[in-house]
Amino acid sequence: MNDPQAVFHKVLIANRGEIAVRILRSCRRLGYRTVAVYSQADRDALHVRLADESVCIGPAAAQQSYLCIEAILAAARQCGAQAIHPGYGFLSERAEFARAVAQAGLVFIGPDAAAIEAMGDKPAAKQRMLAAGVACVPGYHGEVQDDAGLTAAALQVGLPVMIKAAAGGGGRGMRLVHDAPSLGAALQSARSEAANAFGDGRLLIEKAVVDARHIEVQVFGDRHGSIVQLGERECSVQRRNQKVVEEAPSPAVSEDLRARLGAAAVAAARAVDYVGAGTVEFLLAPDGSFYFLEMNTRLQVEHAVTELVYGVDLVEWQLRIARGEALPLTQAEILARRNGWAMEVRLCAEDPARDFLPQAGPVLAWRTRQGEGLRVDHALIEGQHIGPYYDSLQAKLVAHGATREAARRKLLQLLDETVLFGVASNSDLLAAILAHAAFVEGTISTHFISQHFPAPAIGAARRPGSRHRALAALLLHGLDAQALQASAGFAASLAGWHSSPGDATALRLGHDGGETRCRLRRESDGSHVVELAGEDTCSESLKLVQLGQGDAWFEAAGVRRHAAFARDCTRLWLALDGLTLCYEDLTYAPAASAEAAGDGRLLAPMDGRIVALNTRAGAAVGKGDVVAVLEAMKMEFSIVAGSDGVVLQLACVLGQQVKARQLLVAIQPR
Repeated sequence: MNDPQAVFHKVLIANRGEIAVRILRSCRRLGYRTVAVYSQADRDALHVRLADESVCIGPAAAQQSYLCIEAILAAARQCGAQAIHPGYGFLSERAEFARAVAQAGLVFIGPDAAAIEAMGDKPAAKQRMLAAGVACVPGYHGEVQDDAGLTAAALQVGLPVMIKAAAGGGGRGMRLVHDAPSLGAALQSARSEAANAFGDGRLLIEKAVVDARHIEVQVFGDRHGSIVQLGERECSVQRRNQKVVEEAPSPAVSEDLRARLGAAAVAAARAVDYVGAGTVEFLLAPDGSFYFLEMNTRLQVEHAVTELVYGVDLVEWQLRIARGEALPLTQAEILARRNGWAMEVRLCAEDPARDFLPQAGPVLAWRTRQGEGLRVDHALIEGQHIGPYYDSLQAKLVAHGATREAARRKLLQLLDETVLFGVASNSDLLAAILAHAAFVEGTISTHFISQHFPAPAIGAARRPGSRHRALAALLLHGLDAQALQASAGFAASLAGWHSSPGDATALRLGHDGGETRCRLRRESDGSHVVELAGEDTCSESLKLVQLGQGDAWFEAAGVRRHAAFARDCTRLWLALDGLTLCYEDLTYAPAASAEAAGDGRLLAPMDGRIVALNTRAGAAVGKGDVVAVLEAMKMEFSIVAGSDGVVLQLACVLGQQVKARQLLVAIQPR
């Protein structure tokens, strides 16, 4: 029912997380009543708390809740919502959802189903773009989909190639292949991930453009025939083909190139009579040529940088266009509003040191700040549990400044003042990216992270220095002393008292990269000498000046410093000097016995669902064989045999939800 005079007063947001919260806030500012939908896992989520009404639409699994069209339509009928906003992800680019909403007599706040269908079928979209005069990356977009046919097509296109899902985007079902022997496994993995993410396992092959930038252009159309563009966004810094840092404008785009990119994006949108918010993505080659990648027929995750540069609210525009209004600004008025630079980072619950493995767990502490030129879009609440069911994105931190450097500095400071404890996150890596000389210069490509932050370097950066470990030991000691003082009624002056001056307190700390034995000795001036023994033997002299709720002030070498922390039983989370780490107090834990290397037990790396089992009890396996596949946070992870052997036990079944470190397969090594 997306007619030119659509009227609605209540909007259902068919999404969750930070985007649901962001849409809710614009709706409420404009006077619309709001309805949240939620899965059983999200019953206490922030978007549920903020909405005027909320409806549970099913269990945690997205297929039975956020991807269930009938459940969402039933919720709209139950609450009397007249319009549905899909957000991004989930059903936002499903033509059948847009069509079902319209057939139910409701307003779909997005493009028409025909446009979603036209751009959602990637091979057909490429043909449309070529017909519209928009250059495309050479590749194969045909109907032959078996491994042999796709392998032949890839070799004909010429390696390296990019395998991509034909029916979706967002980095799902995408694999970069450099050599022919890797094609078979990459095709199977991409097909499986695409089928799970989009319900469609079809693939296409594209020539990989080396050292390219990922540039996208925001477009908007109305039902009166107008289509405009709101400039480009630079999205080249990526991991797993998913964006990590975005900015507007791009440091690589001149005014002439900007005009040509904008014209190509408008031509792409006009080719499908586009209405609403959309993004046209391009690959920009080092020689300045650019190629159409795809069109995302929805609001992008990174829309905030465009909003800050052009001073607009794109969700408000979506609502106004859905009501049948004309675009609020002309193309000339939009271009005249461009002001300064905006930069965004995606804060994700993932461990970069473990190949960006998604993380699940409790949010022990969450603190950030707002201010002039700063924006944080999130849905985090202290005490909530981050589960394995959905995307790992938890928050978007955005800064705006007069220049790129001003925006970068403000964003770096915002990152430094933002605390997320309880699950591993990519916050330290984000700060390192923003501080890297190549990023400061704007010399970036889609290979930026793999080039400047290879896995060994990320792992090495996780090893804590002596001051970090010493402060962790001192905090654990100080917090225990505080607890004893509170429970036993000791005077504060006795908290560090020993019957024998010079006696030391022993602690044993576990942390990323190993274990450290510590001895703390209190000095007459109230400071502590912390002796550390592990891979290196050294000592640090520290003085705790003030210990607050999650904040510690200490002195080292005559300089007063601040650190953020959170305590959870025997675990201490500590953020200091660009390193956020979780320590385990092992002082009273039994000494760990050395496990035999390659004992054959394959454990789940995190909470997730078993989506493939490639072996059976009694079967022979070889080192490197993929025996199972775990899906978590919309990504797939291979469970690989560590040695040749025979399968003794399959401890899981297909479709089972498993916990981190749960036994999946037991192998008798040969």
